[in-house]
Amino acid sequence: MISELTSVTALWGAVIFSGFYHGINPGMGWPLAVSSALMERNHRALPKALLMLAFGHFLAMIAILLPFSLMIFLVEWELQIRLAASALVIAMGIYLLINRRHPKFLARVHPARLALWSFLAAMAHGAGLMLVPIYLGICAIAPDDTGHLAAQALMSSNVMTAFAVAAAHTLAMTLAGGIIAVVIYFWLGLKFLSRTWFNLDLAWALSLIIVGLFGAYSAYYGH
Repeated sequence: MISELTSVTALWGAVIFSGFYHGINPGMGWPLAVSSALMERNHRALPKALLMLAFGHFLAMIAILLPFSLMIFLVEWELQIRLAASALVIAMGIYLLINRRHPKFLARVHPARLALWSFLAAMAHGAGLMLVPIYLGICAIAPDDTGHLAAQALMSSNVMTAFAVAAAHTLAMTLAGGIIAVVIYFWLGLKFLSRTWFNLDLAWALSLIIVGLFGAYSAYYGH
């Protein structure tokens, strides 16, 4: 019981950590929040932009997690679904390693539509997929949870868990990205941003592969 609780706590920690990781990554949008506030010359535009980015990111997380939460056959096929999800995350990481180009369609989204941009960016970079193995680990099925009624109760519970995971992750993402955006906007300025730009594309792709492998390992040996 204690080891199971520790495992679930660690998985929730991974949800929060991945949120911070996404927030630090400039590819998830905090530079857009800074530029939006600088263009409007109004510091109030900064939190507004961050909220729009957070909203889009949250929708992307839900769009990926919700279908998994509604799988009533998760009870009977838990191991296979978790392994397949892990394989999908690994495949996404390998694809991003091979194709290092930034998605061109993101450049065609008007800067004012930050929520839409954030949603599309999270989808294109596999940000939601990164949460799937962690989420499925949190929703691991107990051996006695069998039968139709148990499946219905599980599905209802998992929907709420999906929203909780997406909310906790998005909050951590917004906090991390928001701190960076505030520091640059109020103290360091746009020149610092242009001179010290860092690219996490390679680390992002590798992290997807690592998360996928972790999900497969925990599914197989923790089942």
